[in-house]
Amino acid sequence: MKDVYLNKLKKEFVPAAGCTEPASIALAAAKASEILNAKPERIEIKVSGNVFKNVMGVGIPGSNMVGLPISAALGALGGESKKGLEIFTNINEDLIDQAKSFVSDGHVEVYMLHDVPKLHVECLSYNGDDVSRVVIQDRHENIVLVERNGEVIFTKEVNKLLEVSEEQEDWSIESIYNFIKDVEISELQFLHQGIELNRKIAEEGLKGSYGLQVGKSMLMNIEKGILSEDIINKSVMMAAAGSDARMAGCSLPVMSNCGSGNQGMSLTLPIMVAAEKLNIEEDTMLRALGLGLLVSIHMKSFVGQLSALCGVLLSTSGAACGITYMMGGELNHLNSTLKNMTGSVTGMICDGANSSCAQKISASVCAGIQSSLLAINSQCLKNMDGIVDEDVEATIRNIGLLATEGMQITDDVILKTMLGKMNRAC
Repeated sequence: MKDVYLNKLKKEFVPAAGCTEPASIALAAAKASEILNAKPERIEIKVSGNVFKNVMGVGIPGSNMVGLPISAALGALGGESKKGLEIFTNINEDLIDQAKSFVSDGHVEVYMLHDVPKLHVECLSYNGDDVSRVVIQDRHENIVLVERNGEVIFTKEVNKLLEVSEEQEDWSIESIYNFIKDVEISELQFLHQGIELNRKIAEEGLKGSYGLQVGKSMLMNIEKGILSEDIINKSVMMAAAGSDARMAGCSLPVMSNCGSGNQGMSLTLPIMVAAEKLNIEEDTMLRALGLGLLVSIHMKSFVGQLSALCGVLLSTSGAACGITYMMGGELNHLNSTLKNMTGSVTGMICDGANSSCAQKISASVCAGIQSSLLAINSQCLKNMDGIVDEDVEATIRNIGLLATEGMQITDDVILKTMLGKMNRAC
């Protein structure tokens, strides 16, 4: 499994500028403009409900604007598809002005699609009699169809369930743990970039006045002596500050995990803080980070890219396992950590990418570290406690069932509520 795990880490732990759903929309629009080979006169963006809710209230880097139309316009007028999820880097004032005018003049039309995968983005760009079409599905960078004037230029067969079964059918917490113990540390050195990127945006969040200022408020209360700077509070502070900045449109890139910058930060930063507080050697920290990432990726395979279940549960479960590992925990302690997490913040809703993400991260990071400390002290939820099962793999599958089947109606209600609010505002 060595190559499988390493390749998956390199595939999922990648840089992103801005929230990944707006970046995916901009990517589709940029690719459509490139295929059109001309500046579009107008564009149509068609997205799934889950993508729509994640773009509705999130800041777009460099624009001081939120929402889907500006994301599409920036991609269509000046994006480069080769940048992938870093498409919002190097945005300049001229492009922002052009994009704002493009939107205000009514050249961007937005449609929400039903009966499509939860992650679905489609862009049609028009210039005269020419039209191009680009479709992204299941993953934020996964272009599955490119057309020009009805002629298929590129197509890619999509079978998400088959992909999961083939790539991850042999995954388990035990297998991940054994890999992390044995892998040469040189193979994990690439994880350093994620630590540095995410530290930088967290520090920016503490300096600036972004969003709800959850992280900055914690820092102020620590300086006043109201809170102490212990492992839990500093982990919460750093992860929340990164989210504050990111959701408000800070242009600094982050290292995302499983297509989410918030999940990348809420996994990386608590492990980094715990390592510093506990004086953990760098090699052990890197193993802990690799472990946490793989645990999160494993859990994510049962939940899907987008869901009504807040994905921070998965990332902070990974962070908790990484912290347990750094404190000397073995396989049984990792299993206990995950069971304890299942009994805590499981069921927290995702109501789109917005300022409240920092609050959700705060609660989840705190629950993760508490779950780790309980596990190290040999305290663990039992198999008769809620959806916790004696087998940790069954417990993980139960979370997946909750997200994919149990919360489908929740997803519909969330979207209906958000659309109603938007319609009233109009």
